[in-house]
Amino acid sequence: MKEKLTSLSDLASVFGKNTITTPTNETSSSHDENLVYSTDSGRIKPNKSNENVTSSDGYAKVRRETKGRKGKGVVTITGLGLDNNALKTLAKKLKKTCGTGGTVIEEVIEIQGDKRDEIKAVLEKEGFKVKFIGG
Repeated sequence: MKEKLTSLSDLASVFGKNTITTPTNETSSSHDENLVYSTDSGRIKPNKSNENVTSSDGYAKVRRETKGRKGKGVVTITGLGLDNNALKTLAKKLKKTCGTGGTVIEEVIEIQGDKRDEIKAVLEKEGFKVKFIGG
């Protein structure tokens, strides 16, 4: 046994076993939508569907909410009419200006704390008309 075995099929043939072959062309993303990586083709990127952005009525609606947050106040901003990337950049700018945390959920920007006046100033500087909704 001075031969070098370079693969598992070589090792199987030494012991007299039949090798099992799998078809390589049948692995595609249509069979398994949750597949992230394949050894044949590498990282599999999911098909992105075109997202429909809700059009704006011209006003950015700023609302203070506490429901479902154990009494903690959050300012939500809706009605901007921006795509997801633009919402994330605007949220980043708002978080930095207010000095608080926040997130983007679907088409709503949530900023922690009651910083409505600071948010209004930033949004008006960006060219949005701001309307306070609620108390």
